[in-house]
Amino acid sequence: MISDAVNHGLVGAVSPLLAQIHSPFQMFPTQGSSTSSEVDWVFWFITDISILFWVMIVLAIVWFVFRYHRLKVAGPEHSPHHSTALELTWSVLPSFLLVLMFYWGFTGYEDMRTPPANAYVINVTAQKWNWNFQYPNGHTDSELYVPIDTPVRLVMTSNDVIHSMFIPAFRVKQDVVPGRYATTWFEATQTGEFHIFCAEYCGTGHSDMLSTVHVYPKDEFPALLAKISDIVQLYKDANEPPWKAGAELYIKRGCSSCHSIDGSRKQGPSYLGSFGEKREFTDGTKGVFDENYIRQSILEPQAKIRKTFQPVMPTFKGLLQDK
Repeated sequence: MISDAVNHGLVGAVSPLLAQIHSPFQMFPTQGSSTSSEVDWVFWFITDISILFWVMIVLAIVWFVFRYHRLKVAGPEHSPHHSTALELTWSVLPSFLLVLMFYWGFTGYEDMRTPPANAYVINVTAQKWNWNFQYPNGHTDSELYVPIDTPVRLVMTSNDVIHSMFIPAFRVKQDVVPGRYATTWFEATQTGEFHIFCAEYCGTGHSDMLSTVHVYPKDEFPALLAKISDIVQLYKDANEPPWKAGAELYIKRGCSSCHSIDGSRKQGPSYLGSFGEKREFTDGTKGVFDENYIRQSILEPQAKIRKTFQPVMPTFKGLLQDK
């Protein structure tokens, strides 16, 4: 505990000074999370030490070139005696600096990898080429909404290839690997909007795999989440027809990855020309593609499987309202 107090005390005391020194360069985005300043401080500490030693070594090289320059050499000379004290000095002192770099880097890494027990959990699914965020109330969205000054834990997986969740303002970057879960966390300290990128090349649409973090005040967040969860009401309030809400759900819920609207065959049947038509199922029965069939297929997708298709659709029970 004492070492933690000393460590954070040093970081807290020095980081504002370094931030002022380097702020004119504007090399980093806004410090938008509770760990951003510590990450930046360690970066600048290592950078400044590296620059200092580079300058010292270059100056020493230039001085040696002029000090020991000879136009003519009569013959080989005996090597001068070495200085043990000098060798110990230039070996031991940098070692202490390396230990400090490792210690601050490792303790900072531990802080960034250990979320608080009361963190707000959001599930994230990555796939070519979008992010899908699922909230505790079942709502899913292509953008991330979080409350300020609240630890947020992201539990992430991928449906296809390796992606990487990167939020520069929060100094958060975590690879997302198919077939397993990865976690990261942050605590936003500023309201506003911040960019999300994929930092791992994942195919031709890699550069378009973009999203946004929206940070809201704590007291406004519950009402906001309830509002964005009801897409149908949002479009109704905007005097838009219901089919536009359906079109947005078709994209946000990932329906478009398996069901086309132009007649092309994917993992699931195309929607084009399907409504009202009779369809044959794998058990030999037939049924009409109507409202009841659509509802059953969403909630119990394995009940009636279209002929020539595989039973691969997941259930959306508890995730979609009847509306």
